[in-house]
Amino acid sequence: MNGTKGWLVTTGIAGFTGVAMGAFGAHGLKNVIAPEMLAVYQTGVQYHFWHALGLGLVTLLRAQASPSRPLAWAAWLMLTGIILFSGSLYLLAVSGIRWLGMITPFGGMAFLAAWACVAVHGWRQPS
Repeated sequence: MNGTKGWLVTTGIAGFTGVAMGAFGAHGLKNVIAPEMLAVYQTGVQYHFWHALGLGLVTLLRAQASPSRPLAWAAWLMLTGIILFSGSLYLLAVSGIRWLGMITPFGGMAFLAAWACVAVHGWRQPS
């Protein structure tokens, strides 16, 4: 996925699924899972949605900038982070399978690396 169109579609899907997962947690899981697992789920939703917005920012930056490897990496890393971080928390919360929590930090590292890539891109820009 190299073009702006593909990343805008991906951003829309990420935002849509973030809202859908939040609504499912608030309405479908509220009385089904333990409060501490609902908090885990909601953490996944928060990071999912914030990074869907971050993905949109990166996509818009890529549309206006000359080709930038750091921004290309940032997009892929944000998407990877959503899948690994939020996805593992969603699955952990609804399944109770504790080992899924071992995946979460990899998603967090992807988020951190994505934002570092945005910073590198900004650093390289002329004043």
